Order: sequence, then C-alpha cells, then structure tokens
Amino acid sequence: MQTSLTGSAGVTGVGSGYHSADRALQLSVTGWVLVALAGQWLFAFYIAVLYAVPALTGNYEGANQARPITGYVAGDTVGNLMLFAHVLPAAMLSVGGVLQLLPALRRRWPQLHRWNGRVFLVMGLLGALTGLYLTWVRGSRLSDLGAIGITINGLLIPVAVLLAWRAARARQFDRHRRWAVHAFLLINGVWTFRLYLMGWYLVNHGQNGNTNNLDGPVDLFISVACYALPMAVAELWFWAQRQHHVARKWWVAAMLSLAALITLLGVVAAILMMWLPRIGNVLAG
Repeated sequence: MQTSLTGSAGVTGVGSGYHSADRALQLSVTGWVLVALAGQWLFAFYIAVLYAVPALTGNYEGANQARPITGYVAGDTVGNLMLFAHVLPAAMLSVGGVLQLLPALRRRWPQLHRWNGRVFLVMGLLGALTGLYLTWVRGSRLSDLGAIGITINGLLIPVAVLLAWRAARARQFDRHRRWAVHAFLLINGVWTFRLYLMGWYLVNHGQNGNTNNLDGPVDLFISVACYALPMAVAELWFWAQRQHHVARKWWVAAMLSLAALITLLGVVAAILMMWLPRIGNVLAG
C-alpha cells in the first residue's frame, strides 16, 4: 500500500510565487496529518483504557461507557466477540493508520509501509463489517435514522479497500494512492464523527440541532459530513497538485489549513468532553 498525502507532486513551475504556493500547499496538508496523528494516538489510548482495563481487572461492565455501542453483555458470546473484534482493529488502526500518510516511511522503510498498509486495509475491512453487525444485528444504535449516515460509511469502506488493493496489484500507484487515501478517510469516519460532534457541542456550549438519539438535523449532517467532507478536501488536494495556477494552490492550501483547525478543535473537544471523563470513570471504578 503506497500512499501519502504529504508527498510532492513533482510538477514544475516558474517564479517564486508558484513555489511559495506549492510550499504552502505542502505545509497545510502536513499540518493536518500531524493533528490527525496526535488525535488518532490519543484515541487509541482512550480505546485501550476503555476496554483493556475492564478486561484485565475482570470488571467487564466497565466497558459499557461508549454509548451507543452496546458493551459487554453476560451470556452474549457472539456479540461480545464482535465487540472486541471491532474495538481492537480501531485501536490498531489509530496507531498505525496515519503513518501511511508519511512519505518518509515509504522512502526509508518501503517494506514496513507495504505491510502496515495491508494490515490497515484488512483491519479497516474487519472494523467495517463488525461495525455493521453491531449496529444492525446487535442493536448498537440510538435510532434507525441516526445510524444511516455511518452505515453508508461502513458500506463504502469495502469498496475503497478493494479499489486501493486492485490498483496496487496492477502497480497503478497514482490511482492506488488516491483510493488508499479515501479508504483511510472512510475507515476513520466514526473517529471524525466524534470530533465534529464534540467540536460542535463545544462551540455551541451544548446541543444545537442535535438530539440525544443523534437523529437531529445537525446529527444527520455530521453523520455524512464526517467522511464526505474529508474526501472532498482530499480530491481538492489531488486536483491542486496538478495545477500550475498560483491562486488555485493558495485557495486549496487555505481550505486544508481550515480543515486542520477544525480537526484540532474536534480533538481538543473530544479530549475534554469524551475521552478524559470516560478514562477517569474507568480508572476510578
């Protein structure tokens, strides 16, 4: 799996204005990747505490804080296995997924990049399938309407994974790179949903267009925007790399910088309003 958001497009241009715009484009996407890296690793720590501590201490009911996910249920062997088959890939994906976006990994350790990419795609596929099971078979949803956006997300993941894998097999690396980035964004859709939702709560000092069942108008918008918007921005990035027009590069660099700031806001909000309180409850219990 060879993909990078921060790799240079290798286009040539004239004048310092062009190179400044191209540099700004690279810095803007690098900023987003660094924010995502920090946010993903913090999320992995949160998942590890939320599920590993209760499992190690035998207090399985302590893993039941991640609403609307149905946690440990005594006697439900299949459901419990599906739960841990879902959260384990989530932790692994959060640790290793963003590394695929770093060009230094691909250049210096290409074998690690390829194997990490394979693990990421397989774990992402497993996470999507188990997530669909938990949502619609086990009932880990607050409402049918509120679950539609994330369900579409889960259904799109196998498509993007297949297209990224087929392009890599055909050694069509530009096409592979594009679909692998989209697979990354789709696989992390639920993570992004948490960031957007907590960021919205933080800005509005609570709910505004939301419901407790996550089926309010803003909830429904975020449930689709959490993957549709990042994918649209990624397409802008690919488009901007092919451009020789300075203003277009600056415009996309501004969009990517805004995306990085929104992601940073979401990470801070998730830490303060979700991750830290739940980690505290687990450790206190």
